[in-house]
Amino acid sequence: MIRYELKCAEGHGFDSWFQSASAFDDLSERGLLSCGVCGSSDVSKAIMAPRVAPSDGDGPQIVHNASMPSSAPARTLSAPDGKLQEMIQAMRKHVEENSTYVGKNFVKEARAIHDGTAPERMIHGEAAPGEAKALIEEGVQIAPLPFLPKSKAN
Repeated sequence: MIRYELKCAEGHGFDSWFQSASAFDDLSERGLLSCGVCGSSDVSKAIMAPRVAPSDGDGPQIVHNASMPSSAPARTLSAPDGKLQEMIQAMRKHVEENSTYVGKNFVKEARAIHDGTAPERMIHGEAAPGEAKALIEEGVQIAPLPFLPKSKAN
């Protein structure tokens, strides 16, 4: 396993573990990496330095696959990094507990609920920008969510 510090085009930094360096390259080439904050798939390795561990007297030991000095606090993707991320995490939890994920059927389901041909309920899903704009113009009350569905996040 290898851990990389990553960054997206928007400047968000995060880390992730990969089976190997070639596994990272493969996922990156296939566009399967995304930022956990903004969802950008433009993700690259950040500049990293190896962590030097104390030696047993034979000189320094380099600990590979580490990118932070041992004095720096470890940060995980599952833990929020600041107040904004805590609020987004709370929002995600509320949405997932109180609405139904309809995926790419969002536009169809939202229209049906608006027209009264489907039971009224809270839903969330995916829509292209043009489709979302059309829904708004039709008077369907929708709002973008500041996170990706779990199936689309790393």
